[in-house]
Amino acid sequence: MNDTLNDVAHPPIATKDEWLAQRLQLLDEEKAVTKAYDRVNALRRRLPMVKVDKAYTFMGPDGEKSLLDLFDGRRQLIVHHFMFDPAWDKGCGSCTWHHNQFGGSLPKTDTSMVTVSRAPIEKLVAYQRQKGWSNLWYSSYGTDFNYDFMVTLDPSRGSVSYNYKTGEELTKAIGPQESSSEWPGFSVFFRVGDEVFHTYSAYARGVENLMDTFSLLDITPYGRQEDFEDSPAGWPQSPTYG
Repeated sequence: MNDTLNDVAHPPIATKDEWLAQRLQLLDEEKAVTKAYDRVNALRRRLPMVKVDKAYTFMGPDGEKSLLDLFDGRRQLIVHHFMFDPAWDKGCGSCTWHHNQFGGSLPKTDTSMVTVSRAPIEKLVAYQRQKGWSNLWYSSYGTDFNYDFMVTLDPSRGSVSYNYKTGEELTKAIGPQESSSEWPGFSVFFRVGDEVFHTYSAYARGVENLMDTFSLLDITPYGRQEDFEDSPAGWPQSPTYG
């Protein structure tokens, strides 16, 4: 390459001491963001939960499952709402990219994770094979699940809501909704015996960082389950660096 500084957009050039002074200023800001993030996570772990009374059913490659079944015996469940309309032949491109970033250490923290889309299971299995994925993927086709958790918006079913916005506020955020549309999101559930509770959902830009194991655990009631966290008394925890 024969580029020169005049040819390429680049950061300003400084001496090492000038760079270090500004880097230390930025480090203070980064630490403040980390502390704020920890504080928000602590508040999230103190959110109440709402009992799920509706009997949702899902279709998987091995047959029909209930929401309770999706926990696979674990305490917590994360649902990735993957945008895949029944009329589509392939999944959403951004959801596909997002899925490719996931880690696989959640079961060690008593947490299951599944992918749920509205497309029929046959389309989901075909797309999964095409991508070489091994995730647990279920279809909510023909159920209220996507509508109830605000990831399918269909004005023909009544008023719509996304990211906790409705009416003019929603229209300002995402434009007018004149036909059925799919939207990204994550939802978290908690199990006590055979009772299932909804604890959290995130949408829009709130899902951008939910890719690695730590970020996913941060949206669950128990968090990372490490002793550096400010969690309610009785929450399971182990040494952060143990």
